[in-house]
Amino acid sequence: MDTKHTPGAPPPEGGYEKSDANPSSLLRFGFVLLVTLVLAWGASKWIFDYFDRVQSLGPPPTPFEQGRPVPPLPQLQVHPVQDLEQFRAGQEKALDSYGWVDQSRGIVHIPIGRAMDLLLERGLPTRAGIDTAKAANSPAGAKHGSGN
Repeated sequence: MDTKHTPGAPPPEGGYEKSDANPSSLLRFGFVLLVTLVLAWGASKWIFDYFDRVQSLGPPPTPFEQGRPVPPLPQLQVHPVQDLEQFRAGQEKALDSYGWVDQSRGIVHIPIGRAMDLLLERGLPTRAGIDTAKAANSPAGAKHGSGN
């Protein structure tokens, strides 16, 4: 009787293998596998112990190694509405008062309303040598002067 099975042909009678697996070859394979695993574990343990003795790791790579620092408390506004009112009052005071900016250089600040009045009286500063009548009649000056 032919026990070889060719691909594509129907399976032999019974459809299964007639002989059992060889236990001695399975035991031999298991033993070789176990010995290989034990040798690999022993070699890796030996090499890690060797490098632990020979090489020092030095200081820890991060300050978090010793302990975790506590972050600062949050900077929350306790009374935001009052804080905003105080800020606006300070801004209004600066806009509506006279005072020195730099006394040694003679620089002062004046109320915003007075500054606008002075600007209307004196006009905006212009460059020397430019005729204002010519600039108003030029296309660029007409475009800007017409309010477009």
